[in-house]
Amino acid sequence: MSADANDKEMSKDESLDPNQLKNPTICVLIGHSVETITSAVVLASLGQHVHLYANKEELSQQLQQYGFEHHLQALWQMYEQQQIIVRQDLPDNAEKIIQRYETISHEDNHNIEAYCNHDERQTVALYWLFLNSIKSIWLDDNWITAFNHSHQQTTPLIMSGIKQLGYVSSLSSRLQRAWVYYIPFVFLKDGDAYSSMLSPSLWLLGEKTANSTEHLEILKPIVQHARATHRADIATIEFARSSIMAMLATRVSFMNEMSRLADSQQVDIRQVSHIMGLDERVGSSYLQAGWGFGGNTLPTELDKLQQSSQAHSLDMPLLQSIIHINEDQKELIFRKFWQYFDGFIDNKTVMVWGGSYKAGSGRTAGSAIHPLLALLWSYNIRTLVYSDKAQTELATLYSDQPLFKPTSTPYGQLSEAQAIFIISWSSKDQLDIAKINQQAMPIFDAQNALTRAQIEGLIGGYMGIGRSK
Repeated sequence: MSADANDKEMSKDESLDPNQLKNPTICVLIGHSVETITSAVVLASLGQHVHLYANKEELSQQLQQYGFEHHLQALWQMYEQQQIIVRQDLPDNAEKIIQRYETISHEDNHNIEAYCNHDERQTVALYWLFLNSIKSIWLDDNWITAFNHSHQQTTPLIMSGIKQLGYVSSLSSRLQRAWVYYIPFVFLKDGDAYSSMLSPSLWLLGEKTANSTEHLEILKPIVQHARATHRADIATIEFARSSIMAMLATRVSFMNEMSRLADSQQVDIRQVSHIMGLDERVGSSYLQAGWGFGGNTLPTELDKLQQSSQAHSLDMPLLQSIIHINEDQKELIFRKFWQYFDGFIDNKTVMVWGGSYKAGSGRTAGSAIHPLLALLWSYNIRTLVYSDKAQTELATLYSDQPLFKPTSTPYGQLSEAQAIFIISWSSKDQLDIAKINQQAMPIFDAQNALTRAQIEGLIGGYMGIGRSK
């Protein structure tokens, strides 16, 4: 996508010229995650200069991995070319970053003269640390000491990331500065990161010092466009973040468990989900049965929550059940395939549609495609794989697997297959039932992507999650 693909939003971005600001400031971001990249682009769109410190290789890999985020990529390239976003190598010590922007005393000059010149120092509006990106490079004691030695203790410091409960609150208490904040990215939508941050569904802010949001004036436009906001102390916001994610995982896992009962009762779980969503006490979000959940956020959150419970010697059987159900659910569609063919599945060829952990994303972390492919290959089954957004990642992961055969179209090689698996399919792409019926093969729908009308129109068999023909 070109940089002018979205005229409405790009016109707004292009009207902002940070070089014309009377008192230009720098937002210093430290990390390489998609949250870091998105924040850099959004801040640049709001008229800020951004210096992003990251491991060069990891940042490049992340940008490449998120190639499916076309609008985000286009804006990143444009702001880099205009030097509104400037990449910097992450030094081995946080003090080197802080010293670059501070006016220090004469006696300290000789310590940093080799690193930077006084003329290069600019006023920092905020520091934003993405904790999951820096953990392997900076030890907590080192970077906290560096920030505590800073001569600019009034500069706000923001932290983001998924850690054990209380971890960020503990870090904030060890920092001497008063304006310390925690922002969890509960609002970020994979595949639509830029827009979801500009207009977040829920903006949570943890404050070390209560009622101090005036020190985050730069982020005010984001807060104003949020559908819901809440601020509290950092420990409370950490707990809320973890609780929200665990609740979403619980809803998915509950529906997946109910889908197995629906199979035995010959009830369509998708219709049941719709009915449940009509009850305002329940709501409709995260009620879709399927192969489970993947990505980085939910699995990481459950892992950190488990660590927190173990650290306090607390037994959380519901949490253990959620994790078990999710892992087992990823193999359920293969078991349906095995049963359909009475175990005679050796040496077949199958078509696999999708591969990302959710429709619209290009990432496959935690996706059901990985255990599915491993099981299929154990029976010497040739796999024709079509994934509009995750094809590059899958091709890289399985370049040495002779049974992995990427295909550029979903229907072009259907005549070679004896079954279709659906892992992730965008509702925006209409399935062509007529082309599927030309082969009259069974479909194993791990996402429940087909409507009831499409299922009834199939000539071949259909097996979904909690629904069948």
